[in-house]
Amino acid sequence: MKLFNTLKFQFEKPDWSRNTELCVFDLILENHPELILMMKKDIIGKEPPSRFGRKDTPSIEQIVRAAIFKEMRGYDYRELEYAQTDSRICELFIKLEGREPYSFQMFQKYISRIKDETLHQVLVFINKIAISEGLEDVKTVGQDSTVVKSNIHYPTNNSLVWDCIQTSTRLLSQLKEEISSLEFIDYTKSAKKTFYKINVTKGKDARYELFCKQLILFTKVINMTSKAIIKESMNIMADAIQFELSRLLVLMEQVYDFTYRKEIEGENVPNDEKIFSIYELHTDIIVKGQREVQFGHKVNLASGKSNLVLDCQIPRGNPSDKILFLPTIERVATNYETIPHNSATDGGYASLSNLNEAKKMGIINIVFNKVVGSMKNIVSSLNMETRLKKWRSSLEAVISNIKRGFNLDTCNWKGWEHFKAKVLWSVLAYNLRVMTSLIMVEIKKLPQEG
Repeated sequence: MKLFNTLKFQFEKPDWSRNTELCVFDLILENHPELILMMKKDIIGKEPPSRFGRKDTPSIEQIVRAAIFKEMRGYDYRELEYAQTDSRICELFIKLEGREPYSFQMFQKYISRIKDETLHQVLVFINKIAISEGLEDVKTVGQDSTVVKSNIHYPTNNSLVWDCIQTSTRLLSQLKEEISSLEFIDYTKSAKKTFYKINVTKGKDARYELFCKQLILFTKVINMTSKAIIKESMNIMADAIQFELSRLLVLMEQVYDFTYRKEIEGENVPNDEKIFSIYELHTDIIVKGQREVQFGHKVNLASGKSNLVLDCQIPRGNPSDKILFLPTIERVATNYETIPHNSATDGGYASLSNLNEAKKMGIINIVFNKVVGSMKNIVSSLNMETRLKKWRSSLEAVISNIKRGFNLDTCNWKGWEHFKAKVLWSVLAYNLRVMTSLIMVEIKKLPQEG
């Protein structure tokens, strides 16, 4: 209750009266500096910050505050830079203290270093604060999964070949500026025409002819790229471009292989032998039931009765929900040092093995929204089963709030590590919003002065 009383006083101040979510996080950071230390090791490593020279870099606390402000407002890094001069609450929250605003490059450099493992520790720590304040009891846990898409266009063999050709040609053009003796031919004009023709052609024989033509051009580009890599240079920039070309060459050969097998030989190429983007290599193909195929990653969320997200995992591949059920329960039990009394999920998590193992762990009521065959939910009463099934449907609202409220339908952060970090930042911001709303309800219950 100490947190409620302190926040009641803080909310009366003009700076925080309309920014209650930022006020909650501000007070949490003030009372728990260990949160800053959790992220310090990612931001600067083990090296102590320099005590000499101009203070042109933000402090660890300022970086953490800027990151959460960015997520709560849904800003990009450029908007975050502008908000430092345009918004009084931003200046106050980040603790600029009258100095010049930091550049968006500066914040991007440091915020992007914070790893998803660290953010998950922060998530658990903040949830424990909510538990200590009586906002959550971890007695009831529900699970649901969703897909966060990678920031890529819909992948086809045709589009991947075209991506390879135009990216390689762009890098070769840059390399030509550094190595004047380099010779290459620009095939992009012809390749682009063929690319569009394939897109609008439906006949199998016609597509076959067009793909034969495109793959001949693709072979020429691959050969040019291979020759450019071994070209000697005394230029650092040229070395960097050749390194990028060498990485691209591996992908080009892989794209050529599965495109030739599919479009020319008619072979069904397994998904694990494909790539779906030459830019976001981590992208997985996700198929959930009869729904449309999506390209990104599955995100499995565990929520408590308060609608706070207690656990968030982003597995690789497309694992079945059945596989994710028990590990999530075990993580919740370990992180919060308690065994949930109730578990509610949809039918995708249902299996006899999961039911028996959850019962062995000590969970009293185990409800799957749909059960198949002779399997039955384990419940203390029919009323409890009905209540848990109704509550489980609220998890879909939790997912919708996270994805719509924090721009997480498609992740625009680049790379696998940054993908995971973005998901965790959005979940953290969502939890702060839920936590604030729960606190406001409790504050209204406090006796009014006067």
